[in-house]
Amino acid sequence: MDAALEDVEFLALSANRVAVLRSLAEGPRSRSELADETGASQATLGRILADFEERSWVRRTDGAYEATATGELVADAFADLLEALELERDLRDIVAYLPTEELGFDLARLTDATITVPTETRPSAPVQRLLDLERAADEVRAFSHAFNEGTLSLLAGRAAAGEVRFRGVFSPEAVDALTSEEGLRRDLLSLVDADSAAVRVRPAGVPVAGTVADGRVHLLVRDDSGVLRAAIDTDDAAVREWAEDAFERYWTEATPLDRETVASPE
Repeated sequence: MDAALEDVEFLALSANRVAVLRSLAEGPRSRSELADETGASQATLGRILADFEERSWVRRTDGAYEATATGELVADAFADLLEALELERDLRDIVAYLPTEELGFDLARLTDATITVPTETRPSAPVQRLLDLERAADEVRAFSHAFNEGTLSLLAGRAAAGEVRFRGVFSPEAVDALTSEEGLRRDLLSLVDADSAAVRVRPAGVPVAGTVADGRVHLLVRDDSGVLRAAIDTDDAAVREWAEDAFERYWTEATPLDRETVASPE
C-alpha cells in the first residue's frame, strides 16, 4: 500500500507527469509531439520519461515513446480517480440534500452531468435549465413532490398546441398547491384537458423531483426547507434507466387526477 501511495503522490505532484502519461496512453508520441501537447520543456520531458521508463510505464519505440500495458493501466486508473474527485467537488455543497436512498444508481454515473446552482445574479438558474430542456423536448415525463409555475405554464401551453407529449405523476401536496391559486389552477386544467397530456397523483407522495425530457434526466435538489439548491441533468444510460423505472413505478401506483377536483377545489 505504501509503495502504491508513493506512486500516486509521484503523479499527483506534477500536472506534466499526468499529461505526459495520459498522452502516451492514447498512442506513441515523439518528444516534440509531447512538448507541443503538454507545454513541458525538453528538460522536463527528459526527467519525466526517464522516471516513467524506470517504472516500466513507458518504452522507446522507433524514435518515439509509448505507454506499456501497465502504463496504460496507471493512466486509466488515475484518470478515473481525477474524475471522481472532480465530481466530488461539484457535489460537495449539495450532497447533503441529495435523496441518495431514492437514487438507484452509482453517483459516479454523474461524472459527465451538468450541475446548475443558483447564484446571486441567476437565482432561478436550476429551474431555467429545466425549462430549456422541456422547451426543446418532444416527450416529457415528470415525477415530483412539487410542480413549479414556470414548468406548468410551459407544458400546459405546449401540450395544448400539440407540441409535446406529457405524462406527470405528482404528490397530493403538489396538486393542492396548484389548485389553491386561480392562475395555476387554470394552467393545470389546460394540461389535464390536453389530448397529448396525462396527470396522475400518487397518494403516498413522490420523494424525488425528476424529469425525463426526451432522453435526458433532470433532477431538482432541494433542502429540508424546500429551498432549491441545484439541478443535475445527464444523458447517462444507467441514470436514464433508473429514472424511467422510477417514473413507471410511481405512475402505476398513482390515480388519474380528477378534473372536477381541479376545477372546483374545496
